[in-house]
Amino acid sequence: MTAGARQTAAADPSVAAIRDLMTPEAVRTRCGEILAAGLAGDLTWFDVDRARLEDATTRVVGEIRSHYPALDVPFHSRWRHFEFGGADLWAARVARAGLDGKDLAAAAGDLAIVSVLLDAGAGPDWIYTDAETGLRLGRSEGLALASLRLFESGALSASPDDALRADSEALKALTPDRLGAAFQVTPANPLVGLEQRAGLLQKLGQDIAKSPEVFSANGALRPGNILLWLGERQTIQACDILLTLLDTLTGIWPSPVRIGGVPLGDVGRHPAVSRNDASDGIVPFHKLSQWLSYSLIEPLQQAGTTVTDLDGLTGLAEYRNGGLFVDTGVLSLKDPALAAQPHAPSSELIVEWRALTVALLDRVADDVRAVLGVDARALPLASVLQGGTWSAGRRVAAELRDGGGPPITIQSDATVF
Repeated sequence: MTAGARQTAAADPSVAAIRDLMTPEAVRTRCGEILAAGLAGDLTWFDVDRARLEDATTRVVGEIRSHYPALDVPFHSRWRHFEFGGADLWAARVARAGLDGKDLAAAAGDLAIVSVLLDAGAGPDWIYTDAETGLRLGRSEGLALASLRLFESGALSASPDDALRADSEALKALTPDRLGAAFQVTPANPLVGLEQRAGLLQKLGQDIAKSPEVFSANGALRPGNILLWLGERQTIQACDILLTLLDTLTGIWPSPVRIGGVPLGDVGRHPAVSRNDASDGIVPFHKLSQWLSYSLIEPLQQAGTTVTDLDGLTGLAEYRNGGLFVDTGVLSLKDPALAAQPHAPSSELIVEWRALTVALLDRVADDVRAVLGVDARALPLASVLQGGTWSAGRRVAAELRDGGGPPITIQSDATVF
C-alpha cells in the first residue's frame, strides 16, 4: 500500500478488510472457498473432477524426475530464466563487474523487480534475438533475456558510472518507444502490452519515492534497496517479503477493485466468497507480487538472511499452472464453447479459473510429495512450481495445441498474466 493509500486506509472504517486482503493467507483461504464450491458442484463456469488430479500429479512428478533426478529442485523464480544451456548469464555478469555484498544485493533486487514486472504474457508472435548468445526466444524466457540486456545496458540507471542499477529517475523517464527498441518490437515482431509494461516501470519509479524508508540507501532511490531493508533482520518469513511489496508497491498495478478508494492490486470478484464487510466477494491473487517474492528469496539468502516458512506464499494464478488443470481434465468449462472466446482477466470466469488454480496447486503439491516420499521442507511449494507444475502445464499445452497457448483465451493487458 502506497503512502497515499495508507493515509486513505487510516481514515476508512474498512481498514481491517483491506489489510486482510493484502496477505497470502487471504489468497489461500478465499481461493480454497471457491474450490470447495466447485467440489460441491456449485460454481457457474467450471466443473471440478478431483479424480483427474492423479493425471496432473503424474505429469508433475515426471517433470521433476526428468529434470531433477536427485530431487534437488530449486525455487520457482526469475533467476531460472537467466540460465541457458548450463550457463548462468546473470552470475557471469556479476563476476565481470566484481559485485558483492550490499552492491550485489541491490543490483539483484533491481533486476528481479524490473524483470518480473515485465514478465506478463508476451503473446505468441514476439521473439527476442540475443546478439551475445545467438538465442532466439519468446514468451517468458525471451522477456527474461530481454530484461537482462535492458538492465545491463544502463538504460534504467541515471548514473553513467553505474550501469547495473535501476533508479527512480531513470524508471520514470522510460518511454514505450525506448522499451520497444530494447525489446526489438516492430510491426513484424509485436509485443502484447508494450505501453502498459512501460507504464508499470514508470509507476515503479514514482512509488519507490513514496517509501524512502524502504527504497532509499546510499543516496539512491532504487527498487532493489528493498533487499537491504529486509536484510536488516537475520531471519524473515517468506510472507514478510510479500507483505512489504504489497505495502509499498500495490499502487503500481491497475486496480479496478477498490475499497474506500484504496487500490487493491491483483484481485477479482466472485460470488462464492462471502464476507460481512467491505471485502465481500473479493478474491485476492497478487500473482506478480508473489512471483517477485519468490524471486527475492535467493538474493536475500545469498546476502546472509535466513528465509523461513516458504509455503506461507501460495501458488501462482497464471495460465501455465491453470492450463495444467484444464488440459488434464481436473477443471472443465461447463460450456466448452467459452474456451475460444476472449475473456478479460477481471471476468468472473477467469477469476474462478485463477482461484481454482491456486487452491489445486496446494493439493497437487501434497500429492507430488507423497509420490516422491518427501515432505514440504525438502520440496516446498516454490520447488513444486519449478519442478513442476509450470513446465508440466507448458508441456501438455504443446501436446494439445499448435503454439502451446493457454486452453482458454485471455485478453492480456501485460499487467496480470
